[in-house]
Amino acid sequence: MDETTLDQLRYPIGKYKIPKPITEAHLTSWISILEDLPQRLANLVKPLSEEQLETPYRPEGWTVRQVVHHISDSHHHSYIRFKWALTEDNPTIKPYLEKEWSKLFDAKTAPIDISLSHLSAVHAKLVYLLKGLSSEDLKRTFAHPEDNQTTTLEENVGRYAWHGSHHFAHIENLIKREGW
Repeated sequence: MDETTLDQLRYPIGKYKIPKPITEAHLTSWISILEDLPQRLANLVKPLSEEQLETPYRPEGWTVRQVVHHISDSHHHSYIRFKWALTEDNPTIKPYLEKEWSKLFDAKTAPIDISLSHLSAVHAKLVYLLKGLSSEDLKRTFAHPEDNQTTTLEENVGRYAWHGSHHFAHIENLIKREGW
């Protein structure tokens, strides 16, 4: 498989780009995407068979099951990062080794309903929180220790709206390619 095709499979909606400036319209759209993701994802993956859940979305990629568990794990981390940034002054977050987490027993074998339920609860809490934040709150920041990059909460809203959509597209495109 050529590199261009592989990149299209890796980034079906493109890489995340932070708009300048981030507007109220961006935030409203992103929060809506986050609010809808758990149900959209459940509707997409619940009809799949066990065999289909074990299918990688691309060559050498995660299986559908691993992607579902990853979204839940990642968005849980994001929720905690929002809380840290709202209660501490530019905290340094704790990164996690997502590729290693995807190799753990639960990511490879657990029923997807566990992560779908978790994602639904995390997003309900996250969306409730986000809808109550002021413009000033959304300017609060956290730092990532791997690159010392500072991220505002408004950027992080967009990043996780993109992240959920990115992985949703991985699964949706696989379903289309396979004719499921």
